[in-house]
Amino acid sequence: MPSFLKFNLPKLPSKRQWTQFFKLLGPKEKKFFFSFLFLFLASSLFLYLDFYFKNTVAIPQEGGNIKEGFVGQPQYINPLLSFPSEIDKSIAELLFSGLMTYGQNGEIVPDLIKNYEFKDDGKTLEFSIREDAKWQDGKPLTMDDVVFTINLAQDSRYLSPLRPNWQEITVEKISEDDGRLKLKQPYSGLLENLATLKILPKHIWENIPSENFTLVPDLNIFNPIGSGPFKIKQVKQNKDKLIESITLTRNSYYSGKKVYLDEVTFVFFSKKEDLINALKHKQIQSALLEDYKDYDSKTFKSFELTELQPPNYFAVFFNLQKKIFSEKDVREAFTMATDRNDIIQNTLESKAIAVNSPILPAYFGFNSSTSVYPFDIEKAKELLASQDFVAKDGQTIKTVEKLPKFQFTKDLVSGSKGTEVEKLQECLAKYPDVYPEGTVTGEFGDKTKAAVIKFQEKYTSEILAPSKLTKGNGKVLAGTREKLNQLCYPSPTEETTLSFSLATVDNQNLVKIAETLKTQWEKIGAKVEIKVLNAEEINKAIRERDFDALLFGETLSSIPDPLPFWHSGQIINPGLNLSGYENKKADEFLVQARKYYDPKDPSRQKALEQFQDIVIQDAPAVFLCNQDYFYLTDQSIKGIGIKKIVESSKRFSDLPNWYIKTQRQWKK
Repeated sequence: MPSFLKFNLPKLPSKRQWTQFFKLLGPKEKKFFFSFLFLFLASSLFLYLDFYFKNTVAIPQEGGNIKEGFVGQPQYINPLLSFPSEIDKSIAELLFSGLMTYGQNGEIVPDLIKNYEFKDDGKTLEFSIREDAKWQDGKPLTMDDVVFTINLAQDSRYLSPLRPNWQEITVEKISEDDGRLKLKQPYSGLLENLATLKILPKHIWENIPSENFTLVPDLNIFNPIGSGPFKIKQVKQNKDKLIESITLTRNSYYSGKKVYLDEVTFVFFSKKEDLINALKHKQIQSALLEDYKDYDSKTFKSFELTELQPPNYFAVFFNLQKKIFSEKDVREAFTMATDRNDIIQNTLESKAIAVNSPILPAYFGFNSSTSVYPFDIEKAKELLASQDFVAKDGQTIKTVEKLPKFQFTKDLVSGSKGTEVEKLQECLAKYPDVYPEGTVTGEFGDKTKAAVIKFQEKYTSEILAPSKLTKGNGKVLAGTREKLNQLCYPSPTEETTLSFSLATVDNQNLVKIAETLKTQWEKIGAKVEIKVLNAEEINKAIRERDFDALLFGETLSSIPDPLPFWHSGQIINPGLNLSGYENKKADEFLVQARKYYDPKDPSRQKALEQFQDIVIQDAPAVFLCNQDYFYLTDQSIKGIGIKKIVESSKRFSDLPNWYIKTQRQWKK
């Protein structure tokens, strides 16, 4: 190689030379060096993290526990017994599966069902269930379990609140995984039925009489066997045998989407204040708030508040069997004396929405009724006056004259015989100065004639004078009959006072609404006694229809079906026609609306709107407001995407999507 091409590569400093490097730098040079070194390392780290986060995505990872708080105690964690307890229904939602379930926007989606098909113009539904479906004890879930559960819901001895929706539906087993539902006519709410009915294990319950279902605490509280995403791990009780908490753990046999959370613990409190305090101190991570006013953004700044929209309404249901509410004008008067805006703005102080219809037209996209009763105190008073309600001795009273048990109607003279003569003698005998003998023979003789003459002359101005007579003639004619009827058989009167009791459940908001209604209705002269009932008492009152008026809430389904609440066939328990409302035309529209197996059929919508107009005109209830659920969760809980739910317990239908832990993976 030519010498001019030769060159020597520079050598890197040795370790000893590097150790001498900083000795060559002065204080100022060292400062610059370390500043630039820090900037270089920070920039490199920033560029790396920027590249990493732009090219990776956070995905849910299994693991993590959450604790949810409730006020109250669980009673029956059994989907056929849980009505109306929100606690029981919420826990059952995680322990049991249905054939269908609810999606994030309240839509109905498959759960245990793999596929289904309507046939015979909607009168038949054939379906298959998942072959991998199992109970938490590892035994297969088959069509036998489905048939068993539906038959149980239809059993009149069991009195399930779900029974009205399953009448006239026949279930058939085709194979272990295939079944058929047959209806006498199409039914728009059939898929909703499949979503609300959770399946029970036949091999667990088949040997227990339905009337004894409530007597098995092990299966209803401590170890219910379900097929849902979770199973019970532990039930903790205090020394008084009250349940402090129930911990659920992941069910390894669950056939649906695998959940991310390891455990969910429900913690029970005796009062709301204790629950709110537990949230503040992070002892629990989630709770359904009773009232929007319980939410303080400063106190709960590390929490997320989710507003869940339900198709529900609060209303005052008049018991139409009570005389005071038998007249439509009276019911209209109370409706017009109700200021809904005052209830929402000043009583609830929340995001409630005024409603005046049993089908919630704004929620479901129906047309609102043109028949409405605006708030008008003076018009309400006029309606009461038209029904003869007047102020009397500090009360508003209606006096009704009733037909007497007996009235003289025949002319009676000497020689007359029979019942009217007996009644005449009984009447005259009340006056010893007129009929001292007082004998009752049924024959109009001389003594009776003499008594009649004395009676006529005793009341000369009323009996004889109008006929220009001065002496009695002993004949019982029109003038004498009128006076006898007036004295001995007067028309009885019946007074109806504008006073009644308003029953409601022991709920803070409902009690406040009841108090506001009492104040509003006092302005039209009504006297209202508020009765606050506990869960057991309200159930009894509803079951026996033992109330004058009831302030209560009702929830429609994802596919609105008001029939259980308003059809005349649902007046007797377990039907939910609380007012005892009867209208043949309304019944026809309710039945007609069920006949369209496509819930979006325009004819079905029209039938419900026509039903709506009839109910509003008849005023069997005062419809008040609709209110969202307010669900508070710690920010560590992610994946909550549900917005519309048919009832509060259905927030857990979205729980398989919830997660706490995450991991990042490179984007594809």
